[in-house]
Amino acid sequence: MAKRKPGGGTPATTVLASAGVAFTVHEYDHDARAESYGGEAAEALGIAPERVFKTLFADVDGALVVGVVPVSGQLDLKALARAVGGRKAAMADPRAAERATGYVVGGISPLGQRKTHPTVVDESALTHPTVFVSGGRRGLDLELSPAELVRLTAARVAAIGR
Repeated sequence: MAKRKPGGGTPATTVLASAGVAFTVHEYDHDARAESYGGEAAEALGIAPERVFKTLFADVDGALVVGVVPVSGQLDLKALARAVGGRKAAMADPRAAERATGYVVGGISPLGQRKTHPTVVDESALTHPTVFVSGGRRGLDLELSPAELVRLTAARVAAIGR
């Protein structure tokens, strides 16, 4: 899957560094028994789960779409479909998400994916000065401005969380 760059970086950190975006790397010991990767990150890093965002893939009318929502909630598939002008959405097969991104489930970052996918970031991200997203592997989160996350992913912002 996604290969680490020299010096321990990932494609996600490379994208941020190349764009000159201020970000902070947060590493923690991933527990393979964790039931929720995002919940584990929030707890391990001692931050509110509303500031940690998970990257989810859905199939919207036959195309892969990325939804970025707080780990404290769920992705509203109907809202995601509406946000991209689609009619019907279902969660994508995790293997399809891994193939499309080059990352493994639990470490899928919205940044540095193999291919660009339509992305929608939940509007709640904009209420925080910084948010946390996966850095491209389990046990690695990146903290950055939500505005930069939206800009670098060319995301739409919409109410897609519940």
